[in-house]
Amino acid sequence: MESVARGGTRWKRFAVVMVPSVAATAAIGVALAQGALAASFSVSGQQFKVTAKQLDGKGFVQYGAMDEGKSGKHPVTVVGMDSAHITNLCQSVVVPVPVFGDVSMKLTAGGKGSPRVYAKKLFIDADDLRANATFTNIDIGVSVDRTTKGPGPNPQDKPGKQYVPDSFAQQADKVRFTDVKQRAWATSAGTFKLSGLHMAVKKGKHECY
Repeated sequence: MESVARGGTRWKRFAVVMVPSVAATAAIGVALAQGALAASFSVSGQQFKVTAKQLDGKGFVQYGAMDEGKSGKHPVTVVGMDSAHITNLCQSVVVPVPVFGDVSMKLTAGGKGSPRVYAKKLFIDADDLRANATFTNIDIGVSVDRTTKGPGPNPQDKPGKQYVPDSFAQQADKVRFTDVKQRAWATSAGTFKLSGLHMAVKKGKHECY
């Protein structure tokens, strides 16, 4: 959902098992209401949680990669979509503040009475996902560098650094994810339209799930 400016990687230590259900990490990605993130960045070292009632995407691709920040390197599944419409989106992040305690920031959009959230050229880097998934015309085992149905590898991901060239990927014409719960490290999008946006900051832990 990114991805990210990262350093060299010891690929012998990096192994990601990819199955169609994991592709549901495509779930959502929220960039805190930003229309587009920087061309490259280092992950913060904090994960965030995302839920959604439904996501409908066109042009889907998934592959394994590595995010890096001051907290270290993190193996992730990168999911990219040409476009996506999302219903009942929620994103939360908990920030531990010395002395004061935990502070939660929760963002919601695309709920009842509001148009669905829309994202274009969406990329999500996640390591945990729960959802129901339906794929249309899926190809499993295609080379990440030779995908044709989605946006291809994130332009921010450099072959040999963020992902293994010619490594395992899967793609599909369309995807539908329902009842999504996801934990991610990063997200980026060319366009992110959040209808009915509401953001709240509270003391304590107040997560989407």
